[in-house]
Amino acid sequence: MSVARVTEITATSTKSFDDALKQGIARATKTLHNVTGAWIQDQEVRVDNGSIVDFRVHLKVTFILDD
Repeated sequence: MSVARVTEITATSTKSFDDALKQGIARATKTLHNVTGAWIQDQEVRVDNGSIVDFRVHLKVTFILDD
């Protein structure tokens, strides 16, 4: 039997939501073993002087705990 855990991660990019997502997953897999999936809980942008300055995604990442 496997036991899974979910952790929340926030990732930011100055390029796009897609880039923020990729950076978040890349960072999660450096620390967490057996990552099996993720879903975007929320997305937001930060605006300064009427322009988007960064894109942020809030992820829930699922991983299987080691035996």
